[in-house]
Amino acid sequence: MAHLSVVIPVFKAEKCLEELHARLTAALSAITEDYEVILVEDSGGDRSWEIICELSQQDKRVKGIQLSRNFGQHAATLCGVSKAKGEWIVTMDDDLEQSPEDISTLLQKAREGYSIVYGIYPQRTHHLWRNLTSVLARRLFRLAIPSLNHEYTSFRVVEKNIAKGMREFDSPFPFIDGYLSWLTNNYATVEVEHSARAEGSSNYNFRKLFTHTLNIFVTFSDLPLKMASWVGLCSFMIGMVCLIAIVLSRLFGGITVSGFASLMAGIVLFGGIQMLILGIFGEYLGRMNFKSSKKPLFLVGQETGSLRRQKS
Repeated sequence: MAHLSVVIPVFKAEKCLEELHARLTAALSAITEDYEVILVEDSGGDRSWEIICELSQQDKRVKGIQLSRNFGQHAATLCGVSKAKGEWIVTMDDDLEQSPEDISTLLQKAREGYSIVYGIYPQRTHHLWRNLTSVLARRLFRLAIPSLNHEYTSFRVVEKNIAKGMREFDSPFPFIDGYLSWLTNNYATVEVEHSARAEGSSNYNFRKLFTHTLNIFVTFSDLPLKMASWVGLCSFMIGMVCLIAIVLSRLFGGITVSGFASLMAGIVLFGGIQMLILGIFGEYLGRMNFKSSKKPLFLVGQETGSLRRQKS
């Protein structure tokens, strides 16, 4: 059984993989010779899978998995974790923004008795808009999901039993750090360098980040439902106050002709509030429907030779 497993979801990373492999080999060999690297290609459509197969032939410690279609970073990571055999499982990105050389620092901290250690960045190299939206999202998560390990990143080392426990979750919208927060709060952080991306630009655009944030809120928090309840209650109280004011004004001669503008304003205001509340409930009902459909979180399309032999 491998002492250390490194799981990396791969998406359109053909220009980074060879350098990533070289740096991983140097960094991991300095820690132990008993390791494996699992590269999960998330159907990016470039030459990444071809390169992974070549690396797997050159280095038997490299295992490759290609998913049948694009399932997303978290699903690809969970797929790799399900195949990992190490006592410690490291997850990291494919773009070299996270340095393989820092893996030893994470492991050293983990051996002090922590189940999870995150590599956090004093300064990020992302664009300003992404840094700002990330800070805002994390502050909202702090309110909505109090149990979340708020200083999370995709660069982490996880103890085997905790990592394997994530397989028990059954959600069509996976969020690894939400799972880990539910499984344990025995975590620590260490500061690591956040390097510039080796090639190209991030695959995350604003739409993808917004969708991911929305999925986290609806899947791991009931805050939107609570907000809907309070909005509904406040709108009811405002409506009752307005109704009483209109009735009293009518009785005492303050209103002689019903106002079209006020009528339409009331309809638009409270109709909009009702639609907002229905929309929030719809988001939850939609996710309940996805969950009840029992769709697989991921489906393996191909594997390199070493993993195929492990299955037989």
